[in-house]
Amino acid sequence: MSFDYQKICAMLYREARLLDDREWDEWLACYTADVTYWMPAWDDDDRPTDDHESQISLMYYPDRGGLEDRVFRIKTERSGASMPEPRTSHNVTNVEVLAERDNEVDVRYNFNTLNHRYKITDQFFGTIFVTLRKVDDALLISHKKILLKDDYIRQVLDVYHV
Repeated sequence: MSFDYQKICAMLYREARLLDDREWDEWLACYTADVTYWMPAWDDDDRPTDDHESQISLMYYPDRGGLEDRVFRIKTERSGASMPEPRTSHNVTNVEVLAERDNEVDVRYNFNTLNHRYKITDQFFGTIFVTLRKVDDALLISHKKILLKDDYIRQVLDVYHV
């Protein structure tokens, strides 16, 4: 199966837009139930950690249930770190197809997110590796690894920062 590059990009742009528009349920629908969502930390040797079980991660959800919990807390104002909700602008660039399999495609892309809250604008940037799985006629994210490249993070990170 060959994947359409424009449809891959459209899916990544849509996911970013849904975060910016705070369309939480639609954003969750971009993910498979068995998605792995992982943001490793940087170790003392300036390398990303490579084991979420024995090393520090900035974020790790082994399935969509963790993402659903975050969305529930955001929507019900049970997340102090998310109140008030920031205004964000997610930018996706340099989309590159790395590998294709029967019903999956591995993609690498860069991101830059502007986050405005309490009269301060922060910037988060890095590289994301995703596996997109064809489910019916849609491409859904079944694996997401986020390499956040900022050196200094002055707040708690959440899914809308990346």
